[in-house]
Amino acid sequence: MYKRQESLGAISLAGREGLDNLVFVINCNLQRLDGPVRGNGKIIQELEGVFRGAGWNVIKVIWGSRWDALLAKDKEGILRKRMDEVVDGEYQNYKAKGGAYTREHFFGAYPELLDMVSNMTDDDIWHLNRGGHDSHKIYAAYAAATAHTGQPSVVLAKTVKGYGMGDSGEALNISHQQKKMDEESIRSFRDRFKIPVSDSEMAELPYFHPGADSPEIKYMRQRREDLGGFLPQRRSESEPLTVPELDAFETLLKDTGEREISTTMTYVRALAIMLRDKSIAKHIVPIVADEARTFGMEGMFRQLGIYSSKGQLYIPVDSDQLMFYKEETRGQILQEGITEAGAMSSWIAAATSYANNHVPMIPFFIFYSMFGFQRIGDLAWAAGDMRARGFLIGGTSGRTTLNGEGLQHEDGNSHVISSMVPNCVSYDPTFGYELAVILQDGLRRMYQEQEDVYYYITVMNENYTHPGMPSGAEEGIRKGMYLFRRGRSGKHNAQLLGSGSILREVIKAADILERDYSVSCTVWSATSFTELQRDGVAAQRHNRLNPDEEQQVPWVTQCLEGYAGPVVAATDYVRTFAEQIRPYLPQSDYTALGTDGFGRSDTRENLRRFFEVDSKNIVYATLHALYQQGALTIEDLLKARKKLELDPDKPNPMSV
Repeated sequence: MYKRQESLGAISLAGREGLDNLVFVINCNLQRLDGPVRGNGKIIQELEGVFRGAGWNVIKVIWGSRWDALLAKDKEGILRKRMDEVVDGEYQNYKAKGGAYTREHFFGAYPELLDMVSNMTDDDIWHLNRGGHDSHKIYAAYAAATAHTGQPSVVLAKTVKGYGMGDSGEALNISHQQKKMDEESIRSFRDRFKIPVSDSEMAELPYFHPGADSPEIKYMRQRREDLGGFLPQRRSESEPLTVPELDAFETLLKDTGEREISTTMTYVRALAIMLRDKSIAKHIVPIVADEARTFGMEGMFRQLGIYSSKGQLYIPVDSDQLMFYKEETRGQILQEGITEAGAMSSWIAAATSYANNHVPMIPFFIFYSMFGFQRIGDLAWAAGDMRARGFLIGGTSGRTTLNGEGLQHEDGNSHVISSMVPNCVSYDPTFGYELAVILQDGLRRMYQEQEDVYYYITVMNENYTHPGMPSGAEEGIRKGMYLFRRGRSGKHNAQLLGSGSILREVIKAADILERDYSVSCTVWSATSFTELQRDGVAAQRHNRLNPDEEQQVPWVTQCLEGYAGPVVAATDYVRTFAEQIRPYLPQSDYTALGTDGFGRSDTRENLRRFFEVDSKNIVYATLHALYQQGALTIEDLLKARKKLELDPDKPNPMSV
């Protein structure tokens, strides 16, 4: 069994790179959990096509030695013809239903085959073995695989599920769930594999050990010694890297003035700064699926080169341009083609290099954020389990920024999915200085302090001016929330939170509320609702288990303590993202706005209006919260709704 979408990219890479020290062994028992894998076809042939197409050397071990005499008699090829005719579902039957059934239904298809086995008993026929159960054939296959050069090898070994279980489960659909064997089946197992246990001992099911001096045990011990001991070992630490301090990113901490840039551009500039740092430059592994130009990384083609084991055997079509496409054997960029699974596999390899190779690497995999955690969620989870260290960059933050490419490209949920990976630290920054602080802190935590975490950061392709970093904001940026702007004077008070692309809508809303409605709005940048939630959970747990110690206060509680008015949060993600922090707010009134629903292709302005996360909807949500507190009358609220041009009969974004 295999998962096609996760594996094809990875095996293609191995074939393309000619990794002849790589050998896969696939146990083809022809069954999945409930029945045959390809009941009407042949899984071995299917896998052979996949691997040969990906440039692998394929070795098939189908028939065991007990077939050799029959195959030698097959002068006209009738036996081979019959083998090719039979589908996997029927091969399962042959082993499950015994020799007489096999004689009738397999050999009985042609008189010549019946004659071929006329001197064989039904038991002899049933014992005709599959290649994967023949030690001589398997040894020969392994020897051929290890000797092969220029290609990775795969051994496709045909076996029987539940081999040796007899009537209790051999070749039966129940074999996966079978936990017990009756005594007769155990006795047959003993006889079949010549295990020296007497009949009198059978009821006790003694543990058989061939002896410390037996060749088998000596061989196994030697193999374990060669692998470093009896227990698998994993390096948890490697040589720490000297990572750049925050002041190395000084240009990103400053106001951009009238120049409009995106956080994607900021990321590329930050990457360029890191690549100039002599202590970490050679450890950096930029990875793109096939969209370097989309993310503004084409300038690195000449600087770093795109890795290719063959170099560049052609003149690129854009060779006369400044940022031409450049492949080379010493290239640093990994560009896998349009395969997020293949690129993620490369990322995992680099992200676990510190443990596997004792060489820390710093991989940056940038992708359309919708195609990240949603498409390679299994691999992202596995990366966490493997204690991967590195950066995943969602290059099209939120549901409304990649506005013209339809709902399949508009990400409103990746931060919810990433929050499920316990050691994935995720951020949704808005400004360049936020991104710089997050990247530097990630380098420090993963490569200097050697924490077993990895980062998911969403950046966007929307251009706007960026302010300079407020004094003392670093800690809050790292923890997930900081004070961006204090409220001005007003009759009422409100606390507005935002992240990513929608923080700018929050800032606009605060301006409108203060100018038109006398509401003093304090604006908070929530760089990570996920980190705020985790901090809250950790504080709650500590307080619950340690009632006799000083009680911890969640960071979001510390931030909002003493600030009056309702709290309104708006993001470019589903409401669940911002709802995470509700239990830790000192205020009882909390409204979370988000982009729940499928969406559509439209302008950013119209999309934000459609999802009700634009500045006018944020203004109205704030006024409604004040109305619920009794600070405004119903007349005030309805008047504001009309002025803001909000249609109460507009369809719910979740319903269209």
